[in-house]
Amino acid sequence: MSSEFISRLQFAFTISFHILFPAFSIGLATFLAIMEGLWLKTKKPVYYQICRFWIKVFAITFGMGIVSGIVMEFQLGTNWSGFTRAVGPVLGSLFTYEVLTAFFIEAGFLGVMIFGWQKVGPKLHYLATLLVFVGVTLSAFWILSANSWMQTPAGTILRQGEFVVQNWWDVIFNPSVIPRYLHMLLAAYVTTLFVIAGISAYYLLKNQFTTFAKTCFSFALWSLLILMPLQIWLGDEVGLKVHQYQPIKTAAIEGLWQTTRGAPLLLFAIPNSQANKNDLSIGIPHLASIINTHQWNGKLQGLTSVKPSKRPYVPIVFYSFRIMVGFGLLMLLASWIGLYLRLRKKLFTQTQFLKFCVLLTPSGFIALLTGWFTAEAGRQPWVVYNLLKTSDSASAITWHNVIISFLLLVIVYGLIFGVFYFRYLFRIISRGPGNIEDIIQPFAYLNPKEIN
Repeated sequence: MSSEFISRLQFAFTISFHILFPAFSIGLATFLAIMEGLWLKTKKPVYYQICRFWIKVFAITFGMGIVSGIVMEFQLGTNWSGFTRAVGPVLGSLFTYEVLTAFFIEAGFLGVMIFGWQKVGPKLHYLATLLVFVGVTLSAFWILSANSWMQTPAGTILRQGEFVVQNWWDVIFNPSVIPRYLHMLLAAYVTTLFVIAGISAYYLLKNQFTTFAKTCFSFALWSLLILMPLQIWLGDEVGLKVHQYQPIKTAAIEGLWQTTRGAPLLLFAIPNSQANKNDLSIGIPHLASIINTHQWNGKLQGLTSVKPSKRPYVPIVFYSFRIMVGFGLLMLLASWIGLYLRLRKKLFTQTQFLKFCVLLTPSGFIALLTGWFTAEAGRQPWVVYNLLKTSDSASAITWHNVIISFLLLVIVYGLIFGVFYFRYLFRIISRGPGNIEDIIQPFAYLNPKEIN
């Protein structure tokens, strides 16, 4: 077992934890900005109640995102020194831009947003909320710009083992960044909306905090009805870019070994990397070519067109993609059922649908993770596509050192994220948003007539 392999497992473990928290934070910041805007516009107490409840979830989630992100930065120096040496002139600057234009905004106004309810005026507080929303949205752009450059590098040349920037515009706005950024933003929104819908459905099943729950549930289902088709369309746009710039990743996604025109979409298969074939497959003729090229007989490059050493590990990419799509279709179905029940005036009373929404609470996170697995595992064996291999990026350290740090991370992450985070999250959920009268009363500086 090599130190490179364990380092890859360790980084996959830590980034899988990390990505969940920023994605949830992005969605919650957006949701809170909308709800607080509705509170200031309508003066309906329920919107204020929603903000005070969900900002507690946002606070602990945002904190977990910061903690888990710091660990990854240390890993780049300890486990991937070859990577940092090669890409430092590019990614170092992009991460600096992220700090200067995004993280400083978040850090500067986060305290006002969380603790300033009775200390500053409502308009100033809303400004802080909006700036935190802007900060997390900008932060997502810089991170996706950096990652997309690794997927579709542009604007640089590789000189003596280091990437030298020739055009910053091409680096930042590389060929895949816009569709991938928008796709990731919507993934964060959809993930958050299913958490909101699931917790609201739980309260409705318990017949608790019904006004709060109905408002959140209705908003989530309306939003999902719009965002899910848009997310599927953006996913198609990302797929077109992948086929154009990373055809071998597309081949792994489709389980396609031979270059083919009119390739079928495999609903199920068992990829056999040793024999360069699928042992069992069920597919729909021509559909893979239609999806990836928008042509009936579009040409898809096969995995055997490159050496085995230049291929990703097909089973991870193949199955991760299908799990992502499967959950995406399930979430789309939930939004359609919600519309049907709304039209029949049964949205808040159909018990089976409410239970279904509770079960779907983590569905966005599962789709998010498996989509990320598809993108990152599909890029292998390259860390910068077609230019820098992962094997050339690892530090010269022993596997014993890596395994010790990996085990310690598993223990610490299990305690901090697996126990304490969920312990406080479930405590917030069990206590609920509280009574509107108790929440509104401390807001004494508002005109009482404005909160009726």
